[in-house]
Amino acid sequence: MPFARLATATTPTCHIGLGLAAVGRPGYINLDRDTDLGGDRSVEALRTRTHDLLDAAYAQGVRYFDAARSYGRSEEFLADWLSGRPDADDVVIGSKWGYTYTADWSTDAERHEVKEHSLAAYERQRAESDALLGDRLDLYQIHSVTPDSPALTDKDLHARLAEAAAQGLTVGFSTSGPAQADAVRAALAVTVEGEPLFRTVQSTYNALETSAEPALAEAHDAGLTVIVKEGMANGRLAAAHAPDALKAVAAETGLDCDAVALALVLRRPWAGVVLSGAATVVQLASNLRAAAVDLDDDQLSRLAALPEDPHAYWERRGQLAWH
Repeated sequence: MPFARLATATTPTCHIGLGLAAVGRPGYINLDRDTDLGGDRSVEALRTRTHDLLDAAYAQGVRYFDAARSYGRSEEFLADWLSGRPDADDVVIGSKWGYTYTADWSTDAERHEVKEHSLAAYERQRAESDALLGDRLDLYQIHSVTPDSPALTDKDLHARLAEAAAQGLTVGFSTSGPAQADAVRAALAVTVEGEPLFRTVQSTYNALETSAEPALAEAHDAGLTVIVKEGMANGRLAAAHAPDALKAVAAETGLDCDAVALALVLRRPWAGVVLSGAATVVQLASNLRAAAVDLDDDQLSRLAALPEDPHAYWERRGQLAWH
């Protein structure tokens, strides 16, 4: 498995990955994007920004990079960077299929992405990903599986994914919504010829949304690599928006809220990779300090009071505007 490369890494940041959702397209639901990205969100400006982030992440020990078909031109930007960095032959590259980007590089499109978990969508998007990333693609994930996703029951799709796995591609899935735990457990039950289909799971987990934790621990125990996304809750845990308890603990550590928020996730024994969704090199540097944060029992107790009801959390997330 490609994640064995990370298991043997020794840098403090080897369990932190870089997700490209925030920089592969001009619009996203993260807070404070006007401050982060400024006025120039042209294709070339975001290509340069993505390459700068990838350079900085690689230099600081990050070895997992995460894209998706629906993240605008994230795969293209990542492929460009890989072609220019032949020395970066030790990275793990993941992408996702199941959403199609429909905003046409606009921040105010009526719909930014359309979900489809069919076999036809997989075939189409797999060809698109292969055209850009080729044999550098290590992990291909079904994007945002929910308990009612047809991807959980489509035997023809499972057979095609199993074929890809037999050819060396790691097959995984991501989850979203208040029933993430149910989706994880349903996916763990998917088998092809008696063998589990999925080898990785990527789920939302952060100081405000912890409901998937028991299921993610089960996935880890079953041998899956667990990737955590949205550890910053789309910016709600950044200093400008963070709960008072997080601000207080951050002040005690001498670091910023983002480092503490990500450190809280890194402490989970089932978390294999925790994604940074940084949009600037400065944010990335701060995120990576999470690897050095040491939290005591009192601080952990105060942060343990932060989780929201998952339905309330996901309702609020659904109300975030695309900026």
